[in-house]
Amino acid sequence: MKGGIRYHPEVNPDEVNALAQLMTWKTAVANLPYGGAKGGIGCNPRELTVSELQRVTRVFTQKIHDLIGIHRDVPAPDMGTNSQTMAWILDEYSKFHGYSPAVVTGKPIELGGSLGREAATGLGVVFATEFLLDEYGMSFANMKFAIQGFGNVGSWAASFIHQKGGKVVAVSDITGAVKNPNGIDIPALLKHKEKADSLKDFEGGDAMDLNDVLVHECDVLIPCALGGVLNKENAADVKAKFIIEAANHPTDPEADEILSRKGVTILPDIYANSGGVTVSYFEWVQNIQGFMWEEEKVNYELKRYMKRAFNDIKAMCHTHNCNLRMGAFTLGVNKVARATVLRGWEA
Repeated sequence: MKGGIRYHPEVNPDEVNALAQLMTWKTAVANLPYGGAKGGIGCNPRELTVSELQRVTRVFTQKIHDLIGIHRDVPAPDMGTNSQTMAWILDEYSKFHGYSPAVVTGKPIELGGSLGREAATGLGVVFATEFLLDEYGMSFANMKFAIQGFGNVGSWAASFIHQKGGKVVAVSDITGAVKNPNGIDIPALLKHKEKADSLKDFEGGDAMDLNDVLVHECDVLIPCALGGVLNKENAADVKAKFIIEAANHPTDPEADEILSRKGVTILPDIYANSGGVTVSYFEWVQNIQGFMWEEEKVNYELKRYMKRAFNDIKAMCHTHNCNLRMGAFTLGVNKVARATVLRGWEA
């Protein structure tokens, strides 16, 4: 099994179960040899010191060390956790089971992490966007992008879009929001955020209301933050033609209906943000083989896997005459059902 561990005040068993199920379909769509898993601790990591976070992580690992394992369940970072969290889990797990770098992914490079893992989800989002735009005979040049969330995924996605000639016209995170109709200078914004730890007071654009990013004038909207941000209140005001779901479950079912009636094309989360788990798989493979790859190989393989999944989803949509979300879920559920039948597990 594969899935993230999140540290967030709203972690509860229902959410963890739902996200584990989502990972089951995501790994199936991405052609990875895993089932889905998820874990979490209900806490606010922003309010804890580094040593408190370390203690919480180590005690959690002591409680679950016999449930996780290289061929059993391989955790990864999620909201509120990072490569340092994974390093602590690896160290604590190794006290019980001997040095086992493949027990977690998203580790620091020095402890067997993979090159390219840090940028993987954001890069995967950009590959997915590229394949989708390609279907419509479009490219990044002259397209306007709005990005909600400027953490790991949002900032990497913005950087790659900027590099490919796309115009990022609006960006937001919990600290503030910036807009510039001529395109924001993303490298400058990244520098500003690193220095100020906030998007406020950035000189290369105007401040705007946080919630307006979702309904900002753009061609492509990329929600990269929390779930449920597109709902029946704001869906009718969305101006984007394409929505790329970099967050998990950013569009609630009512919004989904309103947007599809409006003719908006949505690339679903279980495909759009699968770059992270795909490169986590590559990291696990490298650890098991004891042979690490160059970053070029990681990114090349990521693009290949995501292209294959995109073609599989497209074929499903063609067969069943359905939208991309239905196509992706049908593909994922079908693969799991087929494996279940082949193993003789059917009721």
